[in-house]
Amino acid sequence: MTETTFPTGTIIGYPRIGRRRELKRAVESFWAGRIDAAELEATAAELRAATRARLADLGLARTDSAIPESFSFYDQVLDAAVAVGAIPARFERLRGADGGLDLAGYFTIARGEGDDAPLEMTKWFDSNYHYLVPEISPETSFSLHAERIVAEFVEAREAGYLTRPVVVGPVTFLLLAKAADDAPDGFRPIDRLDDLVPVYAALLAELAAAGAEWVQLDEPALVSESIDESRDRVIASIGAAYDVLGAAEARPSIFVAAPYGALDDALPALAAAPVEAIGLDLVRGSLPDALDPATEESLAAKTLVAGVVDGHNIWRGDLAAAFAHVEALQSRSASVAVATSTSLLHVPHDVDDESRLDARLVGWLAFADQKVAQVATLARGLVEGRDAIAGELDAASVALADRAAAPGVRVPAVRERLAGLQRGDFSRADYDERLIAQESLDLPELPTTTIGSFPQTGEIRRARASLASGAISAAEYTGLMREEIARVIRLQEELGLDVLVHGEPERNDMVQYFAELLDGFAVTEHGWVQSYGSRCTRPSILWGDVSRPEPMTVAWAEYAQSLTRRQVKGMLTGPVTILAWSFVRDDLPLGDTARQVALALRDEIGDLEAAGIRIIQVDEPALRELLPLKLADQPAYLDWSVGSFRLATAGAASATQVHTHLCYSEFGVIIDAIKNLDADVTSIEAARSRMEVVDDLATSGFDHGIGPGVYDIHSPRVPSVDEVTTLLERAVAEIPANRLWVNPDCGLKTRGYDETVASLEHIIEATRSVRASRLEHVGAAS
Repeated sequence: MTETTFPTGTIIGYPRIGRRRELKRAVESFWAGRIDAAELEATAAELRAATRARLADLGLARTDSAIPESFSFYDQVLDAAVAVGAIPARFERLRGADGGLDLAGYFTIARGEGDDAPLEMTKWFDSNYHYLVPEISPETSFSLHAERIVAEFVEAREAGYLTRPVVVGPVTFLLLAKAADDAPDGFRPIDRLDDLVPVYAALLAELAAAGAEWVQLDEPALVSESIDESRDRVIASIGAAYDVLGAAEARPSIFVAAPYGALDDALPALAAAPVEAIGLDLVRGSLPDALDPATEESLAAKTLVAGVVDGHNIWRGDLAAAFAHVEALQSRSASVAVATSTSLLHVPHDVDDESRLDARLVGWLAFADQKVAQVATLARGLVEGRDAIAGELDAASVALADRAAAPGVRVPAVRERLAGLQRGDFSRADYDERLIAQESLDLPELPTTTIGSFPQTGEIRRARASLASGAISAAEYTGLMREEIARVIRLQEELGLDVLVHGEPERNDMVQYFAELLDGFAVTEHGWVQSYGSRCTRPSILWGDVSRPEPMTVAWAEYAQSLTRRQVKGMLTGPVTILAWSFVRDDLPLGDTARQVALALRDEIGDLEAAGIRIIQVDEPALRELLPLKLADQPAYLDWSVGSFRLATAGAASATQVHTHLCYSEFGVIIDAIKNLDADVTSIEAARSRMEVVDDLATSGFDHGIGPGVYDIHSPRVPSVDEVTTLLERAVAEIPANRLWVNPDCGLKTRGYDETVASLEHIIEATRSVRASRLEHVGAAS
């Protein structure tokens, strides 16, 4: 191995969707057959080239491995699975003659095909990004297929850039994987670490042969205490993996990045490992003032990559404090570098693209490009001294002071209302009392419903764009949306659904819609970030105290209910999810901000009830997402997150049925919190995981209404009647039928109408079959 110096300034990763979502559009065109693989590859190559050029323009060096090579067509964990040959048996047919996958095969694993379900999807640590969960068994045959990783590095080198390939590290890869369905009881994917590490060693050798001087292995699992594995085994895995990788002669220098928190008890093991650089998240965590002598000695011999620029939020921050943090590290190691705390995957590209944001607010913000520039500034300060960057540090401090003093950041009336809350404001009547009051809803056994949204058609999007451009009036837009609502109500009645929704055609996003109507928020024009695959969202900016100037959903819900005798759900997004899917202010405790949002929603629920809406759904799909990675921090989070939901819903009458929805989470971890929400009905993701969650529900004592999803809406597959029937039968076997609801996993916004109608028809047919079977069983028993 050739000794190389780590760059003074770098980033952990960069947005890969394109400044105007070029990758999303190209990938979806490929799926639709409008372009071929060569055209998709060409678009991807253009995006990678543009990214390298932009990062160099912003101050990252072209030729010292400062620029990370972190592109992905869909997901970095799927990329790692493909690179090490970890392909589920049901997709073996997709392998080429060399054992690898083409793009069509790659996307099939992500999205499923026919009867073959895709890989399960869940949240990436405590972010709003979703990753695909590898499936590992004792029979998984690991083998290297790193052609794409090497080719992208070579592509950069030939364009004049010496970049740093980025790969999910072996320990994190296995800790995030699940045991394949055919794996024996007691098997853990991490059991295969000794078999996997040689494949990573071969990857390092190939990259070294191609000229790579550094490789970045992302190991965020090392900071998390929420991984379903003993902490002792996690720490032991560090040495088991990196002692082998570090001992290889033909390899680049290794940079292990550990974002999303402090390494804590994993730090000594990683410090002792033969790696050349360690990335520390110093926004979410810290390096202890004193460590044992052996660890201090080991750290002194490595490059400490100080993640002091927040990669997870969009505030400009305190640059002077960040630089002081970096300066302090210089006493711990002779080699210190500056970096972002996490990949910039989580933030939009460039705040300079935002022409509609208030200029004062813009001065407080830093998107990906501004954060790269901050890294470059701090790195220059390391080389040239603090005086060289004094102007930039002072400007950031001035912006921070301006933000603190700005109107709307603190609103006395909002603060006073929060201070006046009493214990009784957080509780409804007993559940049994509510059950009796809700019998008047007259619902059948196994009632069917959907989660809220129906497909957002081209016509809907064009109408919204026409309203924004002034081509149509607000009255014309309202008329078009009412026509769509009426169509969706008729469709649901024809399908035979029991509880209807209005379809949410007027909503661009389940958080942004509310952000546009609440005080204390701002919304962006081009602030897109990747959620999963080609799915992108525009998180709103929660910058000030929150309140509701006027009702937000009542007119739409009231109109929908007027069209049918069946119950129509009022649809709201819960306080935790509004926070999780926004860029939230960092100058107020999250719990206080959540309660401000909850009070606004509480007022909305009261107005919905007054308008005659008897079922109200308050979605909290992000409840598990924000759960802190450190066990010590979890009780406080669960207290304020559950409390904010209860504050929002506790004003509802007993006869009002309150629903909530959660998706893509490991529910067993927070089952008690879900119970404490005290919603009358909770719908949850369960189809992609084949109803695994029912075991947690059955053993937890959960005794409220529950709707485990039977249709995976994140895949274009239409589930068969038999498939839905099997899922329902498993649910009925574990959960009393009088508490069981039937619904998709999530909203239908991203699906097309043909697949949506076919899937709902199959759900209704399966439900009727299971109902009939239960009646026959009861009749036979009597």
